[in-house]
Amino acid sequence: MSAQSAKHMIAKNIGVLGAGQLGRMLALAGYPLGNTFTFLDTTGNPSAGIGEVIVDPENQHLAAFLDKVDVVTYEFEHLPVELVKQIEQHKPVYPGSRAIAVCQNRVEEKTLFDRLGIPTPAYRVVESAEQLAAAAAELGCPVVAKSVTEGYDGKGQAVLKAPEQAQEAWDSIGHTQLIVEAFVDFVREVSMIAVRGRDGEVVFYPMAENQHVDGILRYSVAPLPDLDDSVQQTADGYIRALLDELDYVGVLALELFQTRDGSLLANEMAPRVHNSGHWTMDGAVTSQFENHLRAVQGLPLGATNAIAPTCMVNVIGLEGDNAALLAIADTHLHRYDKAERPGRKLAHVNVVASSHAELLEKVRACQALIPDAPPVEWSFESTL
Repeated sequence: MSAQSAKHMIAKNIGVLGAGQLGRMLALAGYPLGNTFTFLDTTGNPSAGIGEVIVDPENQHLAAFLDKVDVVTYEFEHLPVELVKQIEQHKPVYPGSRAIAVCQNRVEEKTLFDRLGIPTPAYRVVESAEQLAAAAAELGCPVVAKSVTEGYDGKGQAVLKAPEQAQEAWDSIGHTQLIVEAFVDFVREVSMIAVRGRDGEVVFYPMAENQHVDGILRYSVAPLPDLDDSVQQTADGYIRALLDELDYVGVLALELFQTRDGSLLANEMAPRVHNSGHWTMDGAVTSQFENHLRAVQGLPLGATNAIAPTCMVNVIGLEGDNAALLAIADTHLHRYDKAERPGRKLAHVNVVASSHAELLEKVRACQALIPDAPPVEWSFESTL
């Protein structure tokens, strides 16, 4: 191979740990770059419906997976860390195993936030129902108790309205160590999506406002019309500190609370493309999925600025009236090829508009067409 042709080579064959909708959307973003995709599914329940899927819940087919790929990433952080370390002995893995290890353990994550000067809600770590009751009394109820490991989408959590509920909460979560957090008087839940390349370059997407119901994301809107530049810059600084500390490559999501005085408190981070970044597929110059692939392949990162006000609407449990949804102007439907099931993420709709007022009107029209979609509530509605 000539030096000239080598210069134009891209690490074409992408291995993805996990085989759900995030992997599917990575593949859809990677095909225009000439990528091929091989998914290693450790759950026995793949749903990507794209590329080549190796179903391997017993870890019998790792060698076959490694033979097919040049570089490895993941769409799901609840993976055995030892498996990721094993893969790192053979192929580049981005982000690395350290990021997964930190994000799998809420105590390690909070410790990292503390060390980097990233503020968080007040918290305690407890190892018994008695300690949970004491922490609830000390922090002041209500508090939220979370499993230290294996919690996502509201799983492994309980809200205590009084210390007397500690035993019930401890039993329902069923873990040997919990983290207990004080409730925050926040104006809105927000998230930052940033991307770091192999060369250390970092780009930031505009902050999004998120609306969760029962711990599951329902709406994300960006950019925010009332966001002070200094708040965005503060969030950029927090996420850059995490990216640099972890020598991170790829997309990182950081969920935060914005309080009444404008300050930000970090909730948790996710070492992967993220549900609250799906709006970027139709609302930003470069989607989070394409930028993640650019990063892991060592390519220049794409522009992250928003094209127009955009809202992502999750479709959960039951499909919406898809034809009617698509009849709404500048609305884009992304289905995941999944069967309907209560609580399951089936699709999302990205709604784009020329103004936030128009966007709110169109998102409410979408909400009426999606079964069980909650009312849309944005912190800045009164300013429109």
